[in-house]
Amino acid sequence: MEHRPVLLAEVLEQLAIKEDGIYLDCTFGRGGHSHAILSLLGVSGRLLALDRDVDAVASDVAQSMLKDKRFTLRHNCFSALESVSADEGIVGQIDGILLDLGVSSPQLDNPDRGFSFMQNGPLDMRMDSSADMTAAKWLSKVDEKELVRVLFEYGEERFARRIARAIVETRVEKPLTTTRQLAALIEDVIPKREKHKHPATRSFQAIRIEVNKELDELKGVLQQSMRVLKPGGRLVVISFHSLEDRIVKQFIRSESGAKYDPGKFPIKEADIAKGVLVKRGKPLKAGKIELEQNPRARSAIMRVAERV
Repeated sequence: MEHRPVLLAEVLEQLAIKEDGIYLDCTFGRGGHSHAILSLLGVSGRLLALDRDVDAVASDVAQSMLKDKRFTLRHNCFSALESVSADEGIVGQIDGILLDLGVSSPQLDNPDRGFSFMQNGPLDMRMDSSADMTAAKWLSKVDEKELVRVLFEYGEERFARRIARAIVETRVEKPLTTTRQLAALIEDVIPKREKHKHPATRSFQAIRIEVNKELDELKGVLQQSMRVLKPGGRLVVISFHSLEDRIVKQFIRSESGAKYDPGKFPIKEADIAKGVLVKRGKPLKAGKIELEQNPRARSAIMRVAERV
């Protein structure tokens, strides 16, 4: 499938690109957003990108962009945002941060990565292929109770107990090593199917989130973003499922407005900690034209905040 960066026009508008600004794309992927941001920067502008996927960093697109001295790409999880920014000497100087969350199109489209139940491949699911823990390894040893929790909390799977029990019973006889094995097992044990949704959708999402510690990564990078953005700098986050979006929404809300210690009465002005973020507008979603060109954008939701 042709790569189309999600909500590209909206990303560029909300980042409010300055020619001499410093920007950080925490999820380089195929470089669509990064390429567009770089094209709007002047000679003194700078773009730093991160990606935990070795393939993304080694891609032809990445290597071509690295010829531009204004561009830097690092192989890191985005929870390394603060340490990387410190290494680059740009803490407190960043004009805009972009987080395009979730699994990328090239990862989904490559059966060897094991993210998709639509194609058979090894049960891998690692966003960073140099990491040790694969989905197959995790499923081979996870406690049944913990598996139920992950499927229910991260996949919002109503049949989590049935699926977990089947996985634990199956692995005693034969380890689960391929995406087709796991998808078929889930299809067999789920009694009811959602319309237009494969029975394995929720479970694959949940296992992927756990293997990659995606929600922990997100919580970490959101906190760090406040310490590296400059006043007036923008935080732009694109989420693809309710769990991510809820974390982003709650974070922006918690960092906006006044805070105080309820243990101190009466409350003095000096005791009130002012919020460090201002929410900018309502959440944004892909328009009709983009959805026709890129169906994967249908679940995307963008939230924007500004450092004060």
